[in-house]
Amino acid sequence: MQKSELGRSGIQVSRLCLGTMTFGRQNTEADAFRQLDMALDAGIDFVDTAEMYAFPADPRTQGLTETYIGNWMKARGTRNRVTVATKITGPGDRFEHIRGGTLRYTADQIAAAVDGSLNRLGTDVIDLYQLHWPERQANYFGRLDYRHARNQSWTPLEVTLEALGREVERGRIRAVGVSNETPWGLMKFLALSEAMNLPRVAAIQNPYSLLCRTFEIGLAEIAIRERCGLLAYSPLSFGALTGKYLNGARPAGSRLALFPAFGRYVKPLAQTATAEYVAIAKKFGLDPAQMAIAFVLSRPFLTSAIVGATTEAQLAANIAAAGLTLAPEVVEAIDAVHASNPNPAP
Repeated sequence: MQKSELGRSGIQVSRLCLGTMTFGRQNTEADAFRQLDMALDAGIDFVDTAEMYAFPADPRTQGLTETYIGNWMKARGTRNRVTVATKITGPGDRFEHIRGGTLRYTADQIAAAVDGSLNRLGTDVIDLYQLHWPERQANYFGRLDYRHARNQSWTPLEVTLEALGREVERGRIRAVGVSNETPWGLMKFLALSEAMNLPRVAAIQNPYSLLCRTFEIGLAEIAIRERCGLLAYSPLSFGALTGKYLNGARPAGSRLALFPAFGRYVKPLAQTATAEYVAIAKKFGLDPAQMAIAFVLSRPFLTSAIVGATTEAQLAANIAAAGLTLAPEVVEAIDAVHASNPNPAP
């Protein structure tokens, strides 16, 4: 398994990261242990979670994902073998059950969130601590039509960065990151860290897949020039790029069968593109999911691709993608589809 450095932090992580948001909802603790064992055996030493998980957000399952990971590290004695990333929940109307519903990136809220994650993970340090999404109004989770909120109240970025810096000084986090962030937000954080001698953002976790390449428009150049690489989430677009949801199919137990409201990646244009990508994979004798992940791994701005699964067979197939190099003619075919139907699921 190849490794990458998390920004300029000196922390080395595997090019595949195990995403865990299904732990506690679609996956039991025993399932979680088996997936974590499989991943580590395959050389994946990077695990991503969040205080709000399991997904979708639910007060009955909130925190279970971190707890399962913590229990696994304790049972297996693996804490010093894995890099653990987690996230603080931002504001939203579905998260009132988290930290009393006061979800701001202030010093006291960051300290409280770090407390909770450390306790659930059963560790004394978090390797990468991320802001799950901007506190301010911005374009993320597929939103394209930016509407400026002139009178919105949100924590100044320098206040948030100073609070994260205090956690670094206390030894409770090693590196900081952002997620679902915009070009303006990332550059602002980087400028503030330099001007104020505060922790530098080491990575940005945003969606990136064959159906969603918007990262390339404004963030890819920043990621490369500033050495703040992408942690690509949803490289399979919620499983859509396997082809299993084509023609309206909803396999029993699949995410969209269980959570039909999350249809971001199965809209008509996305379905059209998915069918074409699956056809390319079949033409060249490739597994569609492995082709999709291999494409993400080939990007020069990538630090790690976050792969999640609900079954061990799915995870094994995803892991195998790390050894796949796409032929130039495959990439040309992929780019031709992208040119004719760009970013159908932003």
